[in-house]
Amino acid sequence: MYGLDPTKKETTPGTPDTIAISRLSAKDEPASNGKEKDMDQALENLTETDKFSRELFATIAAASQNGMMDQTTIETLSIALADKIKNSLPRKVFLIFEIKTINNDTVQAFKNYNNALNEIYRKYPGVNYTILDVLQKFMIDENNIDASALVKLDPIIKQINNVINAMIKTSVPQSISALHLNVINAQERLVENLSDLKLFETDSIVALGGISKYEENATRLDRDLNNLANAIQQKLNN
Repeated sequence: MYGLDPTKKETTPGTPDTIAISRLSAKDEPASNGKEKDMDQALENLTETDKFSRELFATIAAASQNGMMDQTTIETLSIALADKIKNSLPRKVFLIFEIKTINNDTVQAFKNYNNALNEIYRKYPGVNYTILDVLQKFMIDENNIDASALVKLDPIIKQINNVINAMIKTSVPQSISALHLNVINAQERLVENLSDLKLFETDSIVALGGISKYEENATRLDRDLNNLANAIQQKLNN
């Protein structure tokens, strides 16, 4: 699995294979010679699925060799896989200083802000199908998958990214800046999920993580949009 010679204790003279494997697993250990650099570079080019598979099979091999491969170990490995899929960290989180906050909470400022949002969605309209439409074509049934359907996520991802970029440049009344930021970050989470899902054929663990997080983040986006809309409407009705 690691490109080492199973018949030797030291594939690279002077470096025991146990140490080489440890360095490959850690990914960030400094390499001491060209051979180890090559192995480190190869590891960097692996997908998350490849990396997890190596770790998983190495763990299974070690557990089997030590007589520890029982039902408890299998359940532990299953839990580790589930955690790997569900607990991926956000890759981008926008902060308050990245948006244009104005110290103006007048009704007119809110009207200008509301008009700006409407203009954003007019300029970047959505497509005539939904994410769920794509997912239904992708997951035909429990035994059949059509990964080619995922290409239809591209226009949706592009549209959401355009909206995010436009919202970052929009002047926001200070009192609703946190709500505005929540909507931006919720959209970013959704884009990351959809982008991960598109990797189904090349990096299945990342794709499954996107699927597992999609519903949660879609619900979060709906909630944050409603909170922002309610705050705007409340101000405009005063």
